[in-house]
Amino acid sequence: MTINCKGQLVDLEMPRVMGILNVTPNSFFDGGKYKNESEILSQVEKMLKDGATFIDVGAYSSKPNAEFVSEAEEINRLIPVIKLILQKFPDTLVSVDTFRSEVAAIAIENGAALINDISAGKLDDKMLETIAKYQVPYIMMHMRGTPQTMSSLTSYEDLLKEILFYFSERIHQARSLGINDLVVDPGFGFAKTVEQNYELLQKIDLFEILDLPLLVGISRKSMIYKVLKNKPEEALNGTTVLNTIALSKGAKILRVHDVKEAVETILLCNKVVASNFSV
Repeated sequence: MTINCKGQLVDLEMPRVMGILNVTPNSFFDGGKYKNESEILSQVEKMLKDGATFIDVGAYSSKPNAEFVSEAEEINRLIPVIKLILQKFPDTLVSVDTFRSEVAAIAIENGAALINDISAGKLDDKMLETIAKYQVPYIMMHMRGTPQTMSSLTSYEDLLKEILFYFSERIHQARSLGINDLVVDPGFGFAKTVEQNYELLQKIDLFEILDLPLLVGISRKSMIYKVLKNKPEEALNGTTVLNTIALSKGAKILRVHDVKEAVETILLCNKVVASNFSV
């Protein structure tokens, strides 16, 4: 199982880590943390040294009830960071977290290798055409509504059945346009209650039916700290536990704030598999 990033085939048989770099002032965990070029480059260097395969740059917070950001502002935040990263670390596989086709196009033209779309093209009907044009790997996530409305859209008759149907439709649409490299993200925390997030994690091995790489992004999310009654800053241990479960159920990419711990989790889980034990 591979994806083609700028001519480089990335093998996902051994799971990979995607490090999160938020360049927004309002993300739920690290918003506003990286305020200048030095801080951005220091964090990217740390994530790369710790073993990140991808660096996912986001310039529009998608937390529940996040403030609206204009397309121009998103581009102004994003493009200088992409250029900065690639100037210093030219081999970096930069992923861009955006649901806007124009932002995606400009990002790719400035060196981005992947697009990570929380809406799977549903918030911009030109997104899939843009991905087809540039032929970059496309991460499609399950979400209902928008970041501003998703918290009120958590009613499902059959959670897993509806999410799998959603992906089958989006995958069909993407394939019809000639998009080759697809990754699916179940969207933990997006239009889902805490209980639904755990049901999803419990049954996530059913996503094997899609025959696509599975990305899991649960790093420091409320499904962890609400259960543990702590804060995002105290949710690393919980993140590691749930990432371990996700890996045992087929996750191929872990999207995380803490790269070193995620890489260690993958190495240890792989050792268990190699030793013919089960997690």
